[in-house]
Amino acid sequence: MDLSAWIDRHAGLAPDKTAIRFPGRDLTYAGLAALVDRLAAGLAAQGVRRAGCVAYLGYNSPEMLALLFACARLGAMFMPLNWRLAGAEHQQMLADCPPTVLFVEPPFVAQTDALREALPAMTRVAFDTPLNGWMSFDAFIAAGVPPAIEPPVTSDTPVLICYTSGSTGKPKGVVLTQDALIWNAANSVDMHALSADDRVLTTLPLFHVGGLNNQTTPALSVGATVVLHPRFDPDATLAAIANERITLTVLVPAQIDILTAHPGWKDADLSSLHIVTTGSTIVPERLIHAVLDRGVPLIQVYGSTETCPIAVYQKIGDARRKVGSVGRAARHGALRVVDGAGQAVGAGVTGEILVRGPNVMSGYWNDPEATAQVLIDGWFHTGDMGHMDDEGYLYVDGRKKDLIISGGENIYPAEIENVLIECPGVSEVSVVGQPDPRWGEIVVAVIVPQPGHTLERDAVMATLEGRIARYKYPKELVFVEALPKTALGKVRKEDVRRLVARHAMSGFGFEAAG
Repeated sequence: MDLSAWIDRHAGLAPDKTAIRFPGRDLTYAGLAALVDRLAAGLAAQGVRRAGCVAYLGYNSPEMLALLFACARLGAMFMPLNWRLAGAEHQQMLADCPPTVLFVEPPFVAQTDALREALPAMTRVAFDTPLNGWMSFDAFIAAGVPPAIEPPVTSDTPVLICYTSGSTGKPKGVVLTQDALIWNAANSVDMHALSADDRVLTTLPLFHVGGLNNQTTPALSVGATVVLHPRFDPDATLAAIANERITLTVLVPAQIDILTAHPGWKDADLSSLHIVTTGSTIVPERLIHAVLDRGVPLIQVYGSTETCPIAVYQKIGDARRKVGSVGRAARHGALRVVDGAGQAVGAGVTGEILVRGPNVMSGYWNDPEATAQVLIDGWFHTGDMGHMDDEGYLYVDGRKKDLIISGGENIYPAEIENVLIECPGVSEVSVVGQPDPRWGEIVVAVIVPQPGHTLERDAVMATLEGRIARYKYPKELVFVEALPKTALGKVRKEDVRRLVARHAMSGFGFEAAG
């Protein structure tokens, strides 16, 4: 069975039910199945075969989701590209795993066309009037032919390749099989008690597994309705929750921060919401309580591109009881926390987080060395540090590579960040280490003040009093207008370190910012 069987099954059971509601049009399950058929035929006509690749550059759309299922039927890989990246970054990915067909939405056609000479030959499909050398989407559909009969697609056939953000080096192509998406969907069903009666709102970009696979593909697996937005917009999000009677949605902390600061948040109709899921980075407790205080359960999920992404999660009963935890091991998976020798550590002891399950990637594209470094004896070594309580609930302490060793003491940035964010006038904070000849490293806090606020060093430092050990206190504070982030709102720590290095060269002159 391939993933497109999900759509065919529901097209047979409930052909007139809305599968995807998109601005300006609805797509029933019968309509989605027909679109998958047409796309698979179009891809076959352009020479897409087993183990081939199809790329998409654009905002969220029904066509983007249908292409995933069309690739699944053909046994090809779907490559969603991050539209927030620069052309040179797209070039690197397209050269690493050359697609047979590249679909590009209008805002990105000119940027992509400029790369033509540097990229391998491929069919370029545009959704509007194309430039010379491009095929229109209508012409692509019209040229379709029935796919060639090949051996059945198996569960271990790759279906998705997603490139990591590349915040710490060359982006790596994470390869996920059909089995990975199937078992990931099963984990989501268990996590959310997901059913055909749910109405899922997707505002996260589908080029990330968080937007694609936390709820969207699982919703289609059970025959639910997905309300899909091209991009996140706070007004449209609040309106959709109320008007579409949304039951489930995923919001990363950056989105929650925007929504809770929105003038309409206080009186927004959230009565239909069964669960809001969050994750992708450590979630400040103030944001957790901002949602819980509106009577909506907020649960956390933990994972990564390499885990499709659902590896650890809370369930609805954990929302208030385990604030700050990311939950327990997924139903179809396993979790360990180990020391440097690979031995399991006890409750409350920080170690590296390891996960295992059928949802974990098969490896990095064309990079067996990198694969071997993180997939060991069936366990994926996440590079994250965390600890479990005596009930097996996981708490994430930070990235292994973000660990600061100052004067021989281990310091985890997240612990400091979670305290500093409570300081009045602080909007965001990122803590990193800076090389120091005496201590090895010193702690530096990079802080974004809230608009209209002036922050003084003494007031910021006073927030730490009695909360954490003094050796963990930042030796320097740097105030900036914004933190460098990925598309999902994750802080790009490597860029923060570079920012701190520049300030260190100038002597860390303190600047009170307002």
